Amino acid sequence: MADTDVPVAVADGAQDMRREFMRALASRRAGIVPLSVEPAKPVTNPMYQAHPIPTFCKAMAACPLNNIRNLESALEEENLYLITEALVSSWKTGETMPFIFDTVWDLIKLMDYLSARKDINPSCIGITGESLGGMHAWFAAAADPRYAVAVPIIGVQGFRWAIDNNKWHARVASIKDVFEEARSNLGKAAIDAEVVQAVWDRITPGLADKFDAPYSVPSIAPRPLLVLNGGEDPRCPVEGLEDTCSRAVEVYSKANVSEKFKFIAEPGVGHCMTPFMVREASDWFDRFLVAE
Repeated sequence: MADTDVPVAVADGAQDMRREFMRALASRRAGIVPLSVEPAKPVTNPMYQAHPIPTFCKAMAACPLNNIRNLESALEEENLYLITEALVSSWKTGETMPFIFDTVWDLIKLMDYLSARKDINPSCIGITGESLGGMHAWFAAAADPRYAVAVPIIGVQGFRWAIDNNKWHARVASIKDVFEEARSNLGKAAIDAEVVQAVWDRITPGLADKFDAPYSVPSIAPRPLLVLNGGEDPRCPVEGLEDTCSRAVEVYSKANVSEKFKFIAEPGVGHCMTPFMVREASDWFDRFLVAE
């Protein structure tokens, strides 16, 4: 579904944000890295790619499964090898954006590849992910309208809100090394809001302002978007998404597709993907991706 299904002023705003985001993604790329696709070993368990199965992935067992004949033999696993750099190096040099942004660029290139395949319907490609993968799904869908349906899981958060409301600690703790490096470089005795702002500005410019959730999430309209978070997640505080959800509800309503946006904060759940979330994500894809 194209942006033309959204009121003109809203669509123009989304396209402006998308163009500026694409310029930011391209701004630090020394050259285009070719996408390499190589055959891999056969898939022995379609639900899990790691062995032994990671405990945090066991929620995937709750995913409803259709009885698809010869599913395992029909699947092909493909490894996409791309170059990444460390966060600390990004802070030091300012030459890369390995937190979120570089991967979003890769996901756009992945869409180029998938869209060109004859065995794939390019209008029926959805995206989801958990935690950092949820951030990738969120921003990839915002950047690339070819992702028809998006379900970011425990990833969407308000970066600006977290700084303004002193709720950045859990997110910072998840990638603390780069913030410690910045604290030292800035001559600070401890990590504070100024350090947090400086890191985001350096390694992900725009993350805490023009590309933050209140602007990027509504830009996904009118495509179906389900945001799944934990109600007690300190990394993605629900309170920090009130403005984002209000804006998204308004945009989807103006596009007459209110049913295509939904935000669920599972009560009592922290930063954890649950069986409930997996079932909700599966139902969302069944409802919209197949039908679209």
